[in-house]
Amino acid sequence: MDGSVYVYVEDVRDEGVGRVLDRIAGYGVREVTVAAAYHGARDVTPHGASRVTVRADGVHFPPPADLFGDLRLVPPVQAGAAEEPLVALREAVADRGMTLHGWAVFLHNVTLGLRNPDVTVQDCFGGRGFPAALCPAHPDVRLYAVALARSVARQGVSSVVAESLHFGAFAQGYQQERCFVPLGPMDEFLFGLCFCSWCMRRAADLGVKAEVAREECARIVGGVLDGDPPAQGEVTRAALTAYAGPEVVAYARARSETVTSLVSEVSSAVAAEGSRLTFLDGTGHGKGYADGLPPAGLAAHDAWQLGVDLVALGDLVPSFGVLAYARDAARVADDVGAYRRSVGNDRELRVVLRPGRPDTDSEDRLAAKVRAVRAAGGDAVDFHAYGLVPYSVLNRIPGALGHKA
Repeated sequence: MDGSVYVYVEDVRDEGVGRVLDRIAGYGVREVTVAAAYHGARDVTPHGASRVTVRADGVHFPPPADLFGDLRLVPPVQAGAAEEPLVALREAVADRGMTLHGWAVFLHNVTLGLRNPDVTVQDCFGGRGFPAALCPAHPDVRLYAVALARSVARQGVSSVVAESLHFGAFAQGYQQERCFVPLGPMDEFLFGLCFCSWCMRRAADLGVKAEVAREECARIVGGVLDGDPPAQGEVTRAALTAYAGPEVVAYARARSETVTSLVSEVSSAVAAEGSRLTFLDGTGHGKGYADGLPPAGLAAHDAWQLGVDLVALGDLVPSFGVLAYARDAARVADDVGAYRRSVGNDRELRVVLRPGRPDTDSEDRLAAKVRAVRAAGGDAVDFHAYGLVPYSVLNRIPGALGHKA
């Protein structure tokens, strides 16, 4: 089965490009997916130089002047970007007959959000408490996303893997967070909806009573913040209709037009640069990231909550990425199968697995999930991520792929 290993530029810088690529090739993997544009984080990196890596928002290459020169939003530039680490990596990958993909985080950027709060999500109370979440309806954000996609494609990558190219969730992180109010999943969903003027206008153009939806969200969430009991149960359209009313559901569903049109623009821009887009749906991250125990609703069925219409995107995007963050191989198979049915049989379907905690405790479990991906219609397995797990965990990959001698 085809697949890649996700790597960070810091991994390559710490260990040396030759050593990293030779190790990956030794796993029987011929593709590498590098974080060309990433977000801030602090990661324990078991075999990194410092063992703890602090990452910043930004790109690992100089932003092309012809793409960003006239734009309001320009990506922050990572330390060392002037040395063009992606060029060295691309050349080393080519020398080994391997394939390089460029992984880019699009609309999750605290640095840009704090500098330009008006381009971030605006909640039903008018607040801008989501500095990490750039709103995909804002024209400046859309121009930024297209330019970022083009610039990553110009790094000579086989594909641009687009993360966060959709609306974010309420829990989209920002440094230390505190909430001592027991918000339920539906309350968090309503609190995380964007009611900026651009989102409201797009919804109204589709016939949605956007102001009614905003008022309902403010009434419900405000009541919970004042002490009303939170809603229980998962977020479904039926449950949300009963809890918040049809106009709120209509407003939430209208966001798919915003995302679909933006993804279409980005996909076309990437193709114009001689590459292709892999759309990475973040729904699986929200469901299973913390413990590998996602709730019952399948990720493909819940993607609408982020404004993702997989059926519509299936006609526009050549490749999709699925975050299968689950311990159980049967759950992985169910998720992959649901995505396959949604996007169609003629689209590439890449499935991201974590070879270690919290999803995977052995080579046998990882192998079972690889088999589940194959049986459910997945085309490739991508392993996340090289620098975040010990070598002993990475060493599970060849056996799971059936490459161990």
